[in-house]
Amino acid sequence: MCGAHLNRLHSCLYCVFFGCFTKKHIHEHAKTKRHNLAIDLLYGGIYCFMCQDYIYDKDMEQIAKEEQRKAWKLQAFTPTVVSHYQCTMTGIGEKYSTWEPTKRELELLRHNPKRRKITTNCTIAVKQKCRMRSMQSGGAGSALNVIEFSSAAEHRTDTTTIAVGASGQLNVGLRGLINLGNTCFMNCIVQALTHTPLLRDFFLSDRHKCEMQSPSSCLVCEMSTLFQEFYSGHRSPHIPYRLLHLVWTHARHLAGYEQQDAHEFLIAALDVLHRHCKGDDNGKKANNPNHCNCIIDQIFTGGLQSDVTCQVCHGVSTTIDPFWDISLDLPGSSTPFWPLSPGSDGSVVNGESHVSGTTTLTDCLRRFTRPEHLGSSAKIKCSGCHSYQESTKQLTMKKLPIVACFHLKRFEHSAKLRRKITTYVSFPLELDMTPFMASSKESRMNGQYQQPTDSLNNDNKYSLFAVVNHQGTLESGHYTSFIRQHKDQWFKCDDAIITKASIKDVLDSEGYLLFYHKQFLEYE
Repeated sequence: MCGAHLNRLHSCLYCVFFGCFTKKHIHEHAKTKRHNLAIDLLYGGIYCFMCQDYIYDKDMEQIAKEEQRKAWKLQAFTPTVVSHYQCTMTGIGEKYSTWEPTKRELELLRHNPKRRKITTNCTIAVKQKCRMRSMQSGGAGSALNVIEFSSAAEHRTDTTTIAVGASGQLNVGLRGLINLGNTCFMNCIVQALTHTPLLRDFFLSDRHKCEMQSPSSCLVCEMSTLFQEFYSGHRSPHIPYRLLHLVWTHARHLAGYEQQDAHEFLIAALDVLHRHCKGDDNGKKANNPNHCNCIIDQIFTGGLQSDVTCQVCHGVSTTIDPFWDISLDLPGSSTPFWPLSPGSDGSVVNGESHVSGTTTLTDCLRRFTRPEHLGSSAKIKCSGCHSYQESTKQLTMKKLPIVACFHLKRFEHSAKLRRKITTYVSFPLELDMTPFMASSKESRMNGQYQQPTDSLNNDNKYSLFAVVNHQGTLESGHYTSFIRQHKDQWFKCDDAIITKASIKDVLDSEGYLLFYHKQFLEYE
């Protein structure tokens, strides 16, 4: 149709039609003819226009591999000029396939058990030299094996310290970030975002369709490049200078080399990503309180229900607002904190072990969702009484996001003082949000916590996957993060240095931003 080549040519699986994916000619054919399956002639992947994603079929995968082998054998016996031309036209020259060990290689691996173990999580660093050393973990006295990688091709002195297990296993997706001058606030958020499972799947499956006139100014395109860098297997630290420049361009209040707030950066980054990827997945129905179908709102947007109850006629006015994060007050701030409840006797609530006097994340959430009397100075006009009356206000969760981010308000700014609140808050590895749902409000009167009776309900359960911490004071500090690679594998990211961490290290940390991922997802 357009006569162009190398535009990701696809073939319809219903009829004889070839169209490019980049200019959406194959999309137009699928919409007109209702032929919803096409095959990528470059890699052999099958695309479903109903799902708007590539789907996996074992038989087609095997056929694609066999055809690729035949094509490369044909290339080997074809004159160079013709071969190069044919491969350029068909895309064979851009062949990508995963490495699979031959029988001979498997035999060698079995007879050489002392060699580094190759597993599904292992990345082989090509053209890189490494050296093993031992590092003492701070205060614990136990040795921690780390590997330092330096790129032989780039001739740089920068190194990323990557923690590995005793078997020498490396983890794909672990990569340090160079601090460009007080940019640790950005680095820790980037680590959290690049280890958000659904966001990672989106960017690594080439789902973004840039509609900006200048792709170089698109933050989503830069994030896509960033994800490719993280999961490329390279071990030298990445320098996120283009990301920093784009953030400065689109969020000018963050421009400059002063230390910024990691929470403020997170919200600004999500806002810019939301604005830049509104064109993605236009065919999907938006099912979130923000009424947007972009990947940011699909993952991070929840609905916060506000119920204002008149104290005279008891009429209720309800509004639902979208949110990307929940900011929670802490004991020690100028705002009076609600007294601790049932767990202070040493019991376990929501997986948190309560020690007398210890504040938990559940305590903060209970305070956030308790009824609040607005008082005589904040009367509202009741639609039932048709006059201004005193009222109570209560916040609950109407719709939970896939990723719930909790912001512990450690920085207090007021007319009288500016300070950091260092109160320790205990947070769990697994969190059940059922007690804080709007549907559970009747079971919680006047803020009194009641254990949910339906223990089999897993729809509202979350797992911790990232924690951002701040060390230091309000004027001078440093941000680091913990990220989870697998179920029980945690790593500490401190700019360019990444070391293995224990679950105890994570749960004992102060906590500033807590990222939880839903354990069960709903598919429509």
